[in-house]
Amino acid sequence: MGELVVSEQFNVTTEQRNERSADLDRMSALQIVELMNSEDERVAKAVREVLPQVAQAIELASASLRADGRIIYLGAGTSGRLGLLDAAECPPTFGVSTDKVVGLIAGGSTAVLKAVEGAEDDTVQCEKDLCQIGLSPADIVIGLAASGRTPYVVQGLRFAKSLGCATVAVACTKNSAIGIEADVAIEPVTGPEVLTGSTRLKAGTAQKMILNMISTGSMVAMGKAYQNLMVDVQPTNEKLRVRAHRIVIEATGCEAEVAERALREASGNAKTAIVMILLGVSCAMANRALAHAGGKVGVAIAEHRREATHGC
Repeated sequence: MGELVVSEQFNVTTEQRNERSADLDRMSALQIVELMNSEDERVAKAVREVLPQVAQAIELASASLRADGRIIYLGAGTSGRLGLLDAAECPPTFGVSTDKVVGLIAGGSTAVLKAVEGAEDDTVQCEKDLCQIGLSPADIVIGLAASGRTPYVVQGLRFAKSLGCATVAVACTKNSAIGIEADVAIEPVTGPEVLTGSTRLKAGTAQKMILNMISTGSMVAMGKAYQNLMVDVQPTNEKLRVRAHRIVIEATGCEAEVAERALREASGNAKTAIVMILLGVSCAMANRALAHAGGKVGVAIAEHRREATHGC
């Protein structure tokens, strides 16, 4: 049995040796970084091949969010940490609650900073973890595994699907075990790593790129952007307060003082301030327009102007 597992492991693309880095231990520092940079160029090309599947994942994630569901990332090791990172960055960037995008990692919080041996093979714990956060059919579960065969993720996707959740798999090998379990399989083939089996490199980069697309695309669909501005940014520190101020100015073309006053009246909400300025309305009216438009600034502005025109 042990020999079979080893054989299967080395058949996985991410575990094979890279001929281009065979002399890695004899390369200079410059040669190493040049090689790694060259290999990283292959990542974007691999991701480009699976963009239709990424778009499908965005549509499923948007549907879950509209149904008051959540985006839940599930992974082990580097893959799990990447899911946690993306989840942690959504609240300040898009103004969503901390439980709207959730990251689960095999081994729990301890595994974020330190490897927990054997955790990725625990198929019972993944169900417990999902039940603990109250998994519901409205949620979408996105399983992450560079090799595509992590038991924790395979069983997590299987369990989520049994409850009626939408499921997506992100692996870096074709026809992966997690891809078979999911509604949508995103499988960019990044190829063997510069350092054999170290999937924190190209495979990790590919997964990060895909997660960037899924979270950003689904949040934009939910009205978290106006043009290309992050209008739901949460001004929780000085840097973000300055950013919110600049966003209002760029979106409206107003003077700095006008943006500052509108933000103050809107309690720091850039989206509300933009609507106030562009429509020349009060904070309360801006909030009503946004609520009627599902939180989308462009729609709120267009609908208000259309009503004003018809009213005349």
